[in-house]
Amino acid sequence: MKKILVVDDEPSIVTLIKYNLEQAGFEVETAYDGEEALHQAEEVNPDLIILDWMLPKFDGMEVCKDLRQRRVSVPILMLTAKDEEFDKVLGLELGADDYMTKPFSPRELIARVKAILRRVQLPPAEPAVEEEDGELIRVADLKLYPEKYEAYYKGNLLDLTPKEFELLLFLAENKTRVLTRDQLLAAVWKYDFVGDTRIVDVHISHLREKMEENTKKPQYIKTIRGLGYKLEEPKEA
Repeated sequence: MKKILVVDDEPSIVTLIKYNLEQAGFEVETAYDGEEALHQAEEVNPDLIILDWMLPKFDGMEVCKDLRQRRVSVPILMLTAKDEEFDKVLGLELGADDYMTKPFSPRELIARVKAILRRVQLPPAEPAVEEEDGELIRVADLKLYPEKYEAYYKGNLLDLTPKEFELLLFLAENKTRVLTRDQLLAAVWKYDFVGDTRIVDVHISHLREKMEENTKKPQYIKTIRGLGYKLEEPKEA
């Protein structure tokens, strides 16, 4: 049984989400402020966190940022009444995996939770030495293992979020092909964030920081001005 941590300062919202998650077969833990959320995230080791933006003590963004700084890679689904593109991008920049605005239907929330859990297979924090097993996609010094959600650069395990891995995998599967931001949104985020192409740029930037030796002159992920991005083998390789 998957365990979900629900964090919201409105008891009625927590009750609604908890009831629907339990009806769907999930175990549910709850928290009502940012401080309690951080404690519960460490104490109960959830498989996913549903995290409200506006919370007492520490807001959702601070909680998300703190967890990612401590290398806690549990998927985070943000909830907020805000719907500006800037807010969505900011949340994803800080490490959230998905985003829903209030009001929302319980059915959609459950569908999002199930979709995240289906596609997320968290890689182990250790080791930094790759294992040569399972399906392999290779682009020069970059190796991806789709079944394990693991990516290695020059033998070192990359510390990627699930969404970063999925984006990198799609680029690798379409090596040398120019992909527009809308194509990447559709392939990696499905129906989420339609039209919010800055989200793609944020994740591309994160990938470059983790795998490019010089982010100003990337060798793998190339920007095709006016079109989008493509992944290719470095000319030096």
